[in-house]
Amino acid sequence: MSLSMGKSTCALGIDLGTGSVKTVLLDGVGRQLAGTSAPVRVSSPGPGWAESAPEDWWSSVRAAIKELLQTLEGTQAHVGAIGLSGQMHGVVLSSDGGQPVRPAILHLDRRAQDDLDAYRALPEQIRAVLANPLVPGMAGPLLHWLAANEPEVLSRADWALQPKDWLRLRLVGSAGSEPSDASGTLLFDLARSSWAGQVIEGLGLPSGLLAPIGPSGAIAGHLGDAAASELGLPPGTPVAFGCADTAAALVGTGLSHVGPIQLTVGSAAQIVTVRRQPVADPGLRYHVFASAFPDLWYALAAVQAAGIAISWALGTFAATWDEAYEALGGAPPGANGALFVPHLAGARSPSMNPSAGAGFVGIQLHHERADMLRAVFEGVAFSIAEAAATLPEFADAPVLHLAGGGTLHAEWRQLLCDVLGKRLLVVENPDASARGAALLGGQAAGIIGEISEKPLITREVEPDPSAHAYLNEVFEGWEQAAGAIPGPSRLANRVRK
Repeated sequence: MSLSMGKSTCALGIDLGTGSVKTVLLDGVGRQLAGTSAPVRVSSPGPGWAESAPEDWWSSVRAAIKELLQTLEGTQAHVGAIGLSGQMHGVVLSSDGGQPVRPAILHLDRRAQDDLDAYRALPEQIRAVLANPLVPGMAGPLLHWLAANEPEVLSRADWALQPKDWLRLRLVGSAGSEPSDASGTLLFDLARSSWAGQVIEGLGLPSGLLAPIGPSGAIAGHLGDAAASELGLPPGTPVAFGCADTAAALVGTGLSHVGPIQLTVGSAAQIVTVRRQPVADPGLRYHVFASAFPDLWYALAAVQAAGIAISWALGTFAATWDEAYEALGGAPPGANGALFVPHLAGARSPSMNPSAGAGFVGIQLHHERADMLRAVFEGVAFSIAEAAATLPEFADAPVLHLAGGGTLHAEWRQLLCDVLGKRLLVVENPDASARGAALLGGQAAGIIGEISEKPLITREVEPDPSAHAYLNEVFEGWEQAAGAIPGPSRLANRVRK
């Protein structure tokens, strides 16, 4: 995208996602001038493992920024601030100079399932400060696994960071964290907004690996000469602490205030609502994390596999997206009795079961490829509905704000609407997390003023009452099927040679 402007200072937002790095450039009034992306590789060196090489992240950041800066050629615009967002959870072990000690372990990783027992052994009053369910892909359980299985590697690390915090270390040369990402580590006292010392001590983890915490919207440091040279950016550019990707997306869509409920569908799916108090669910069926702003938190019901389950099905059935959408519109609601449970990487809300199983149920001779493909979409929609029902705010909400790159097709939006039984307001949010990061960076540096929190709605989707009633009956059968599917067998976790 070419720019037509006079001399102006812009804010750069960088979102380090699981599958890609996205960058956006905003002007002084928050208008998006350009956006780019570069892919990120995820490897699985063992059953249930998920890793990425931080140096590959850096290469993708460099490529995305290089493409973005080409849009500034011939103008007087320049980057005057940087904001960051990134995938939550996982852990990056790093030296003080930002050199990774080992590949980063990602949120999808399930190797630390048994390490959750160390949390369960803690006294309830100590564990309660976390205000969150136990998930193996979070930094605390992963650090516990590393201490037991790779102690020599852990001993070489100066810092245990979240992905975007590692990126900031490379940019400014000093380590730091902030509440929105720290609250997703299972090492954080949510109410006190500080590291949970008794939890860390009880797990036997080295507290010195955890970085000092600063405000998400404050300047964390300035771009160092070496990083500036590699990225082609001005040295000394202020860099904000930034925030986790979901918190950044709320800022980017203008929904970071109490009231609205946002449904975001991408590789995973999240149903999110902002709260004034960090009140945990008594059954720990959903998460509560710090937002990008002081004294605000958000409740998040999570679906582990949404778009990633659909992509898996496309690969398995050798189908294109066009064929999948044709099946979605052509096969009847209920997929002629075929059901699909999408827990390909375990389940989050409501069961928080990393061993949950996936699969097709009810398949008979009359089922065709189109039925199977539609069943996959319906299974993801049912999983979202099951998760959303855990949030008390969902029952009385008349509308949901729909965001995310995985909701661009009209038939898919309508299915989500019919399953949920709610009117959907589709939010215009190109690269919402990167936009939110840029807003935080630009405001921290004083080059962007206050931005209206009124989201831009591009269209509305109304539920079909008859379709909702029928799909609700199918959903009841799906819930029974989901509860009956066993998790992976012991043999499934063996690597066949």
